[in-house]
Amino acid sequence: MPADLRYPIGPFVFADTFTESDRREAIGRIKTAPARFRAAVAGLDDPALDTPYRPDGWTVRQVVHHVVDSHLNAYTRCKLALTEDHPTIRPYDEAKWAELPDSRRPLVGSLGLLDWLHERWVSLLEATPPVEFSRTFYHPEGRISVSLDRMVATYAWHGDHHLAHITDLRRRQGW
Repeated sequence: MPADLRYPIGPFVFADTFTESDRREAIGRIKTAPARFRAAVAGLDDPALDTPYRPDGWTVRQVVHHVVDSHLNAYTRCKLALTEDHPTIRPYDEAKWAELPDSRRPLVGSLGLLDWLHERWVSLLEATPPVEFSRTFYHPEGRISVSLDRMVATYAWHGDHHLAHITDLRRRQGW
């Protein structure tokens, strides 16, 4: 069992040198995330989906719904950065969103939304000229400017991070 179940693949670290090859690889991970989430939850019944991945953590169901919420926000932030000059994005309370009633719904809708969202997001990223990935938005919670390269790296990691929550739980539970 990992020492810290919150970070089964380790915390996010943005490389000082993020190359075009790194970008393509990260976009590829974003592209395949919906299929990997479908595989990760395949065959799980409601009791399994409602099992927290760690003590005091979100359930598998909440994790999947959270990924959709988070990636919808990331897609919007990406479009803002591409169309505005260093926009300030609006943070949201992820923990409170995960407690809303829609986070207890069946996964079919969120998995479908994740498919369509990632298809559209990846098509935008793949069509964006490399020079545009230096465009930024301002994140007021962290008080940092975030480049599109950093955002792409973050969300490639984010998908992998939450997939590992599910796959590690499945392994630990023998599902």
